[in-house]
Amino acid sequence: WAADRFGARRVFRAAIIVFTFGSILCGLSNSLAAIVTFRIVQGLGGAMMTPVGRLVLLRTAPRHELVRAMAYLTIPALMGPMIGPPIGGFIATYFHWRYIFWINVPIGALGVMLVTRFIPDMREEWTPPLDIAGAILSGVGLSCLVFGFTIAGRGFAPAPVVVLIVALGAGALFAYMRHAKRTPYPIVDLDLLKIPTFRAAVFGGFVFRIGLGATPFLLPLLLQAGFGLSAYEAGLLTFVSAAGAMAMKTTAQPILRIFSFRRVLIVNALISAGFLAFNAAFSAATPHLVIMGVLLVGGFFRSLEFTALNAIAYADVDQDAMSRATSFASVAQQLSLSTGVAIGAAALEATRALRGGGALQAADFAPAFIVVALIS
Repeated sequence: WAADRFGARRVFRAAIIVFTFGSILCGLSNSLAAIVTFRIVQGLGGAMMTPVGRLVLLRTAPRHELVRAMAYLTIPALMGPMIGPPIGGFIATYFHWRYIFWINVPIGALGVMLVTRFIPDMREEWTPPLDIAGAILSGVGLSCLVFGFTIAGRGFAPAPVVVLIVALGAGALFAYMRHAKRTPYPIVDLDLLKIPTFRAAVFGGFVFRIGLGATPFLLPLLLQAGFGLSAYEAGLLTFVSAAGAMAMKTTAQPILRIFSFRRVLIVNALISAGFLAFNAAFSAATPHLVIMGVLLVGGFFRSLEFTALNAIAYADVDQDAMSRATSFASVAQQLSLSTGVAIGAAALEATRALRGGGALQAADFAPAFIVVALIS
């Protein structure tokens, strides 16, 4: 709605500024409460970037170039969680943790300049009134669900509190669903699920992204807590997954052309789950080259699935509904990633509890990887 009303360039630029400002405040923080508060500010800006950026791409790329465009778009989303650990580990090891946030300042400034130079100022001639009630209900519901799923199994709050938070989120979302049926212009348009390809991409993508969300949580923790590697060393190992995602960039379109979307989505999902399950076999004695090989090939297949899902989601969406579709898909994506973290954390905690408690051990991670792989 904001991009349609105020223009994609203006909203995207504002999102970068808010995110950068939040990064500055995080770097100046002296307490956990302050960091959490300012991370919320970061989230406000970051949450706007993905749907608006995707909207710009979808409105400018020809339909026949949609797969190639999505291949480029998905690379940062897949590379970020893998490139972040080695960069963050290097900064924390050899400099200071505050620079992890302050490094976003020059990047944000460059982003503002590039957006001003290259992003067209697209906007709709007419936009419906903002669904304030729907925004409150969906915002509360999604925030509670994501927060509840994120802290579940981590010991940050008593189990009854976590259940209450999740129940509040579910109740707010149920109230929103009733509200959306009565308002002509809902903030999250559930009627988009009537489009078969969009519905399949949302629900299928939700399940697939559970593994995508759990991996950046489980794998670095296994390498550090289980194998005793430093944050920098663990980051260097996980970085190769980004190389696999890059290799997919030039091969996704011919693969989908030869084998069709349906076949690729089904078979590739099974292959991706298999490589995820293979992580359960890692031990401290596993050669690093073997770990890197598994992560490299696994990154390729995950990126291929991600690209195909994103492309098919918008294949049959009309241009006038594209902004609503990108917002809907982004909401589902964030919820699925948080669900993956929650499932991985819960499985890890259950294994540790069955063992009798104590510090995490490498053997605790295998069941978590298997559970996540079976689900995704």
